[in-house]
Amino acid sequence: MLPWKRLLRPLTALLLTAVVAVVPAATAHAAAPSSGWNDYSCKPSASHPRPVVLVHGTFANSIDNWLAFAPYLEDRGYCVFSLDYGQLPGVPLFNALGPIDKSAEQLQTFVDKVLTATGAAKADLVGHSQGGLMPRYYLKFLGGAAKVNTFVGIAPDNHGTTLDGLTNLLPYFPGAEDLLSAATPALADQIVGSAFLTKLNAGGDTVPGVHYTVIATKYDEVVTPYRSQFLTGSDVHNVLLQDLCPLDLSEHAAIGLLDRIAFHEAANALDPAHATTTNCASVFS
Repeated sequence: MLPWKRLLRPLTALLLTAVVAVVPAATAHAAAPSSGWNDYSCKPSASHPRPVVLVHGTFANSIDNWLAFAPYLEDRGYCVFSLDYGQLPGVPLFNALGPIDKSAEQLQTFVDKVLTATGAAKADLVGHSQGGLMPRYYLKFLGGAAKVNTFVGIAPDNHGTTLDGLTNLLPYFPGAEDLLSAATPALADQIVGSAFLTKLNAGGDTVPGVHYTVIATKYDEVVTPYRSQFLTGSDVHNVLLQDLCPLDLSEHAAIGLLDRIAFHEAANALDPAHATTTNCASVFS
C-alpha cells in the first residue's frame, strides 16, 4: 500500500468524526420523538414500527460501538436498543469473545425482551463486524427469522477472515489453534474454514422471510478478502461503500463507528419505502 494512502485513512476518519460533531440538528430528518436508547418505555411509531437492536463487534460493547449510530437512529424516530454478549469471566468491557453460538442465544433472549417491552411483532437488527455475523446463527437455528424483518451487517465476516493471510500461518505453530479456541472461542469461530462457519453457511447464506443488507469497505484490513463479507440469496443487497462514495476511505472500525455514509445506507435498508440516494453528501444528512 502506498504511504499516502496509509496517511489518508486516519485523516478521513478524523474528518468524518468532525463532521458528525458539527452537523447541525436542523439537518436531521423530521421524525417522531424517540424515548431514547435502551429505554424500555419507548414505543415504536407508525412510521418506524419495529425497534432496532444493535449488535456490537469483537472486543467491543453495547455502548462504545454505537456512540454515533444509536443517536443517528434516535434522531430519526427509532426505538433503539443494544446488548452486551459473549462475555468471558474476568474480562470486563471487552465482549464478543465467547463461543458465537452461545452469543446467539443471548441475542435471542434480548430480542424477546425488546419485543415484549415495545409490543412490536418483529425487530430489525444492525450489527458491526462479528455483530454482522452472529445474528445469522440466531436467524437460522434459533427461530429468529420469525421475529426479525431486516438484518443489516456492517463489515461482517460472513465467510470468515484470513486477516490478510495471517491465519494461514496457524498450522505452522503447533498448539496455536487449540490455544486460540480455548482462550477466545469467538476468534477461532471467525477464521475461514472453522467448524462454526461450516455449519452456519451449509445450505445457503440466508433464510426466507428476512431482508439482508451487507455494507462493506474495500479498505477493510480485518475481514479479508473484503468481498467474502457479501451474502448470496434471493433477498440480499450487497453494498460496497466506495461505490456510494469513492472518496470514503473508512476501514473496518470506522465504517461501523462513525461513517455517516454507511449509516445513511443502513437507514435506507431499515426504511426502504423512504430511501434516498446515498452518496458522499450523505455525510451531512
